[in-house]
Amino acid sequence: MPKIKICGLKRKEDVSFVNDAKPDYVGFVFAGVKRKIDFNTAVKFRSLLDDKVQSVGVFVNDKIDNIVNLCENKIINLVQLHGGEDEFYIGRLKERIKNPVVKAVRVKDKNYSAATKADFVLFDTYSSSEYGGSGKVFDWDLLKECRKPFFLAGGLNKDNTVAAVKKLNPYCLDLSSGVETNGVKDLNKIIEMVKILRSL
Repeated sequence: MPKIKICGLKRKEDVSFVNDAKPDYVGFVFAGVKRKIDFNTAVKFRSLLDDKVQSVGVFVNDKIDNIVNLCENKIINLVQLHGGEDEFYIGRLKERIKNPVVKAVRVKDKNYSAATKADFVLFDTYSSSEYGGSGKVFDWDLLKECRKPFFLAGGLNKDNTVAAVKKLNPYCLDLSSGVETNGVKDLNKIIEMVKILRSL
């Protein structure tokens, strides 16, 4: 049974939804536009979030000090780097925090690399215009040689998650647009997805 991450919480209601559904992780996005939240909002969300659910901070080429601040204040449990952060950056970050680090790899073709100092890799769909959150699926056959635990993102919804688990056996499924209606988190979709995945 894979772990479940609901990414892109933007409203207090979203926190209530995940408290009801009990995924393993939730994502607080500190980059981009459509799902971005600020430090104060993250503090509020973390205070409302069930202690059993771990929070993941999603960053794109952010200052290391900002990430360290969120970790030290126990606002986030894991760090997800979704930009062009290189191995030097990851090494510097890991020297300053004990939190697990997830490095996103945007998959376009077979010429991707899962080699990193990060604790986990997250595979997402390549886009030339954005770092993530496209809601599009990539060719999962490109991952068939991957032998390390990974997070899987990119257009996952109730129609394809079971197939993803059977084909790839990912460590965690990262869900966002697939549990939304008109760009807003949907309680029924979140509960349905968690129920489907917990039954596997």
